[in-house]
Amino acid sequence: MTDPEITWLDANTVQLRQPKASHWEAPFLFLLFGRERSLLLDTGATTDETVFPLAATVTRLTDQWLRRNPAVFTRPYPLIVAHTHAHGDHIAGDALLRPRPGATVVGTTPAQVIAFFGFQRWPDEVVTLDLGQRPIDVIGGPGHEPSAVAFFDRATGILFTGDTVLPGHLYVRDIVPYRATIERLIRFREAAPAPVRELRGAHIEMAGVPRVAYPPGTLDQPDEPELALSPRILERILSALDELPASPDGRVARKRFIVVHDPR
Repeated sequence: MTDPEITWLDANTVQLRQPKASHWEAPFLFLLFGRERSLLLDTGATTDETVFPLAATVTRLTDQWLRRNPAVFTRPYPLIVAHTHAHGDHIAGDALLRPRPGATVVGTTPAQVIAFFGFQRWPDEVVTLDLGQRPIDVIGGPGHEPSAVAFFDRATGILFTGDTVLPGHLYVRDIVPYRATIERLIRFREAAPAPVRELRGAHIEMAGVPRVAYPPGTLDQPDEPELALSPRILERILSALDELPASPDGRVARKRFIVVHDPR
């Protein structure tokens, strides 16, 4: 059993990373606490609790938070399990959390995502999920994957972008909707109800050398950069997309990311 790497970003926000020892993808997950419910973004790449103890970790972190917040009386304290997108390394642990009392696991098809969050004009709309004195803005984000969304936490100023924006390979399945998503995120950043302080994606793949990424399957990444990216990275992604049609290998490298056209 390999416990996740846990970082409290503030008193109400936890960053978890699935260890490489349990799966080479080592995705990041985020647990956000509100006065009425909590929100877990993604469930990792492993279905086996004995390999990656996701359910036990969420319970431990929730109990810890509830002890610090005794005014929250709702029991069982509700948990919403949502996803930045539907690829297997982000949804494998769903089954581990479905039996949890008070848990709601959001479906992973575009129709299920649209219905749960209440999108009326998908994806060109921002909807809000209130955790209880903690509004989370949900932004449609297809392009990497059809049901992808980004989540903006006004309390921390963090825009959680899954695999759409991260320090690593930006795999673009559909270029037109992906470009529209980056443009949508730029518009949101400029008009957001709170300042967008940073972007946090779901993986770190870049090496310490600019424009160089660790190859898929790497189990040891000793020279990783920070996960957090500047909000201005979005313009750099648009610039890279402009260069993508002329790329002989379907790749454009920048200091903090590599755009890859991968229609599979």
